[in-house]
Amino acid sequence: MTVSNFHAEHCAACEPPKAKSWWRDQGIWGLGLLAAVLILGQIWAAARPAAQVLWGYLARAGWAVALGLLLGGVIEHYVPREYISLWLTGRHRRTILSAAGLGFLASSCSHGCLALSMELYRKGASVPAVITFLLASPWASFSLTLLILSLMGGAGLLIVVLALLVATVTGFVFQYLERRGLLEPNPHTVQVAADFSIGKDLKERFRQRSWDVGTFINDLKGIARGAWGLAQMVLFWVALGFTLSAVMGTTIPHSWWHRFVGPTILGLLTTLGIATAVEVCSEGTAPLAVELYRQTGALGNAFTFLMAGVVTDFTELSVVWTNLGRKTVGWLLVVTLPQVFLLGMLMNWLGR
Repeated sequence: MTVSNFHAEHCAACEPPKAKSWWRDQGIWGLGLLAAVLILGQIWAAARPAAQVLWGYLARAGWAVALGLLLGGVIEHYVPREYISLWLTGRHRRTILSAAGLGFLASSCSHGCLALSMELYRKGASVPAVITFLLASPWASFSLTLLILSLMGGAGLLIVVLALLVATVTGFVFQYLERRGLLEPNPHTVQVAADFSIGKDLKERFRQRSWDVGTFINDLKGIARGAWGLAQMVLFWVALGFTLSAVMGTTIPHSWWHRFVGPTILGLLTTLGIATAVEVCSEGTAPLAVELYRQTGALGNAFTFLMAGVVTDFTELSVVWTNLGRKTVGWLLVVTLPQVFLLGMLMNWLGR
């Protein structure tokens, strides 16, 4: 199958959202939500504390969100998705490392990466690679790394590294399960021409490229479209996460956090249950995890809250069940939950 064939078969669900009426645009609703809360804080005294905390979040992390969207637009415009698919069809260990790395670069929210993961599966990517990409993309993506680092510093870096570790270990375990025939096979496996070279294709694209002002302007437009397409997927959830964090941080008594979601086994289990029930995009969940860490000092709980969103989320599990099979879902829970829980306990213990 040639690159052009790959390109022709793009999944519509994985493309940036098409133009729509402004009142249905989630990006605009996200910006509107932030503006509404900040304005409300100016005219209603009871809302002022939450508005001040929200402004603090924006001051500390707004640049990270903007930079993540910009880099996502660059990747969307310049990196062909067929390259990603080709990198994820092998059954070698480097395939899993590539899947984790590409998930990190995907800069997509949990719902956006779910569509992209299913597209990769449809194009023949192995089940272990798809699962690795699905685990790494929303919780250790470049955009989320910037967001978490801006909010948590070194503690956030540890969360990102461990998220990549869980994704990679899970991928290796799934490769073993695949060799033992314990996973459903991918019926969409493709045969790529043996003489195809991404390097040669890049050189050909470079040779055919027109280096003029018109091309530069089109590139800028393409990057902007990609960035806004990503914003339409994540900006509302970022705004919602910031807002919920600000409200929770100023209304829930400090003693409640330590009693129910503190650095204990019960706190970890409670955190796991809350994360399972909360249906928020990854960039929106990050501020909630930061607030959890700020209130309790339990870094393991924050890590568990982030990871459980994709490991136990009903939407993700339903899509994986439907497309990859029930065995894959079962093994996903069996392999990932113990890792997340044990790492969460270890982080809490080291943080005492």
